Amino acid sequence: MGERRTWPIHLLLVIASVIMVVPFAWQILTVFKTTPEVARIPPTILPEEFSLHSFETFFSTVPFWSMFAVSTGSLVLRVAGQVAVAALAGYAFARLPFPGRNVLFGLFIAMLMVPSQLFLIGQYGLVRDLGLLDTLPALAIPGMFSAFGTFLMRQAFLNLPSDFEEAARLDGANPFQVFWHVMLPMTKPTLAALTVLTGLYSWNDLLWPLIVSPSGENRPLPVGLAGLQGQFGTDYPTLMAGALVCSIPLVLVFLLLQRQFFRGIASSGLKG
Repeated sequence: MGERRTWPIHLLLVIASVIMVVPFAWQILTVFKTTPEVARIPPTILPEEFSLHSFETFFSTVPFWSMFAVSTGSLVLRVAGQVAVAALAGYAFARLPFPGRNVLFGLFIAMLMVPSQLFLIGQYGLVRDLGLLDTLPALAIPGMFSAFGTFLMRQAFLNLPSDFEEAARLDGANPFQVFWHVMLPMTKPTLAALTVLTGLYSWNDLLWPLIVSPSGENRPLPVGLAGLQGQFGTDYPTLMAGALVCSIPLVLVFLLLQRQFFRGIASSGLKG
């Protein structure tokens, strides 16, 4: 009886999975096609002859390793900064009483409703005044502060029992020692989830690097991929090859942290 009730749900999940997988499968097949094959109508599913020419064209056109180094450096700085700031702010909003806490947190939540593009002018002015244009820190500094990350960590700290915190205080621990040695280690799943989400946003960021690196000396991989799209035509096999290569690091990171990622999302989103 239970199987009869659940088969429509399973069927719906299978259909949704197929819809999600088809674009990735089409991307992989496009990598091995030629440009005339991609433009053919009706489209062909399988390439007539598998070729690695698109990968050769991508690596010869895009300075992959220099852009990869910029993307990796920006990701590490942004993730480390955002995790540190969000964890400290989330703990303060969840566990430390201070005047105006709820009002200030409400302002943080209100920032989620504002399009991020509206902050670009102010962020650019700040980076310019600091003399950081065309540098790696300029790519990462604005991404170190996130209202969503603060909200996520606050929910994680709210869901923790207070017994450990009270025991640590009775043993003479100060607030920072309670945070660092007792409460923060218990939020590892949420920290992993925040790491994956922040890394994904940092790796795919395109608009901000174009603004703060006008000379192109410190531009990440998304800018290189965007440069493969021409005004009058696009070499789609090369573009798909580049997108496939650039997505591999994120896929590996997600595979390593997927269990902690799902545990963090499931345990810190709604309570409180």
